[in-house]
Amino acid sequence: MSLKINIEKEIKQAMLARDKDRLRALRAIKSLILLEETKGSGDKGMSEEEEIQLLTKAAKQRKDSLEIFEKQGREDLAALENSELQVIQEFLPQPLTEAELEAELKAILAETGAEGPKDMGKVMGIATKKLAGKADGKLISQKVKAMLQS
Repeated sequence: MSLKINIEKEIKQAMLARDKDRLRALRAIKSLILLEETKGSGDKGMSEEEEIQLLTKAAKQRKDSLEIFEKQGREDLAALENSELQVIQEFLPQPLTEAELEAELKAILAETGAEGPKDMGKVMGIATKKLAGKADGKLISQKVKAMLQS
């Protein structure tokens, strides 16, 4: 089932439950999907990979905003961002555990034949595509860097 259809069903349920916070977050996701679809040509819709990228970007924006609001002591706005972030994360794939991430990265290192820090770009290109939505880009970068230096 496509993300758009799933979001529309969730919007209906949130309306019936009168859950304003969830409804606001779901409408924001639907708006992002519609904006992305209108950018492209045709009525093909979005691929699952594009949907994950879109949700990952939205989650990252919420995390960044949450950090800023917490630093500024704006707990009211931080709570709104956190509630939206929770809803967005429901639709993202489950993040990999640290052990699973290391196993995936070891497989990618073996596949590419990377030997040192000079191969970081080659590894990161493959890793970010393969692990999109499953692990944070910063975390992937840190792990790859540590693995290539040892």
